[in-house]
Amino acid sequence: MGPDRGRYGLALASLLVAAGFLYLIPLVPQAVIDVVLSSSSLPASDMSISIVAWMGGPEVVAANLWIPVLVIAFIAFLAGLATYGRQRWSAFAAQNTAKRIRDRVQDRVQRMDLKAFDGLDRGDLLQRCTSDVDTAQTFLSMQVVEVGRAFVMLLVAIPVMFLLDWRMGVAATWLLPAIVIFSFVYFKRVRLLFKEKDEAEGRLTSVVNDNLVGIRVVRAFNRQRYENDRFRPYNDEHRKLDANLYYVFASFWSLSDLMCFAQQASVVMVGAWLLATGVIPVGEFYFFVAAVGMYLWPVRMAGRIVAEFGKATVALDRIQEILALPIETDAPDQRGAGRLAEPEGGRGRIAFRGVSFAYSPETPVVENVDLEIDSGETVAIVGPSGCGKTTLIQLLLRFYDPDSGEITLDGRDVRSMSRAALRTSVATVLQQPFLFSRSIRENILLADPAADPARVELATDEACVHDAIMRFDAGYDTMVGERGVTLSGGQRQRIAIAQALLQDPTVLVLDDALSAVDTGTERSILAAIRARRGRHTTIVIAHRLSTLQEADRIVVMESGRVAMIGTHQELRSRPGLYRRLWDIQSTVEAQSGDSNR
Repeated sequence: MGPDRGRYGLALASLLVAAGFLYLIPLVPQAVIDVVLSSSSLPASDMSISIVAWMGGPEVVAANLWIPVLVIAFIAFLAGLATYGRQRWSAFAAQNTAKRIRDRVQDRVQRMDLKAFDGLDRGDLLQRCTSDVDTAQTFLSMQVVEVGRAFVMLLVAIPVMFLLDWRMGVAATWLLPAIVIFSFVYFKRVRLLFKEKDEAEGRLTSVVNDNLVGIRVVRAFNRQRYENDRFRPYNDEHRKLDANLYYVFASFWSLSDLMCFAQQASVVMVGAWLLATGVIPVGEFYFFVAAVGMYLWPVRMAGRIVAEFGKATVALDRIQEILALPIETDAPDQRGAGRLAEPEGGRGRIAFRGVSFAYSPETPVVENVDLEIDSGETVAIVGPSGCGKTTLIQLLLRFYDPDSGEITLDGRDVRSMSRAALRTSVATVLQQPFLFSRSIRENILLADPAADPARVELATDEACVHDAIMRFDAGYDTMVGERGVTLSGGQRQRIAIAQALLQDPTVLVLDDALSAVDTGTERSILAAIRARRGRHTTIVIAHRLSTLQEADRIVVMESGRVAMIGTHQELRSRPGLYRRLWDIQSTVEAQSGDSNR
């Protein structure tokens, strides 16, 4: 709540003022009844006599009954102003607080350690970032001050009631401890039920999110009915837990209503008896009936507030779990967010020395890898799926840090570098590039927002996608769907390559980034990259060996280790995985060519 505690303080102060004015309203008719209108021989209270005297005295009020009406209207107006201030300040403070929570959660997710992020359910994470924050905001904007209202209304009323008549004061408050205790017992139960319901809603959101993202896959395999059947148990679980919560609500409202009506009945019965025996005047009886209705229902609503408090604490606990997860950190000697300084010996020299890494302790992915790549060199990495090719790139980018060994860029251990500077210097194009639901130009400019149109067009020319973009009606301003769904796979890959080339990186990594383009386009892109030879170091990961032929060196990986290194011709002439793969692909291509003829 930080900077807005002062506003919450103003809201509570306004609440106190409003409560005071509200209790003045029934005191005015009480005073008029007992001092001016009543024919009873019972003496009026000193408070009533003072109020009538303030309005001009019994004779003046009796002759001008519009005076107490005007006084009541004026007091109500002041109470309304105070209530407006209470709601305005509390709402403003709650909005600011919720904004700060969202900012903190967004910042934590953006900087979260990827190992921690990989362990999160995306639907549940979305639930925490949206619904849980909204739950907390609702409580802060409405229920926090309502708790204060209930207690202020009660605390203001109690001394006034006991000052007027202690017997009526006892009759008006004897059930309050039971109501309060019942509310707190209820809170403990609701908190547990809401936690279960919120977690079930997170699982439901996750299933819905999977279906939305994979809708084309579902339809391609005609799995709509299967997905509906898979969705139903999660929906049933959420409905059941939500219903359980409302069953508890129903029991609370019914029992609390019973206790509140019993409290009111006590006031009426004791008051009627005292009135009939001539102990209290009529106006005093009226005040107690009015006052108990004014404070009892806010206190009774405390049960609802307690329920909302249970929801809010669960929501805040779930948000705090996200805020407590580890984040990526940089070494003290980081160089900031800019590009890494160019060393004297050239730029883009990479070395892996004894690097090992495992996503889980029992399954090593990379084991004792030693590999050196010279500045400006083009190196291809090939191997079966799961052999650790992409993991090496993720270690280079410091998405993860190696369990042992070191990776250096231009002689510096990457763990001593700023992640921002490292990732500015190393551009990566993935096999399945992600495009935002924005225009093509905006997606390309993510690499360098300050780039002028000429540089953008040069990058798209080199990526062989400029002509395809210009065939769209809106050209570079064409909006792509979510994840680039309105573009073909090859167009998405080429736009991602244009992004990387616009970045003008020290190291360019193509992680199977040409798998969705035809052979002719692939050759054009590789020719453009070769024309840039010497401007950056290039690492190409591919399964199509024709892509790798003109690399300076080819690295063959098996089971997380470097099995062979050499040129295309050298590896073809040596027995091993590369020659087997080349023979298989050459045979398949020859057979395909014969069938086409």
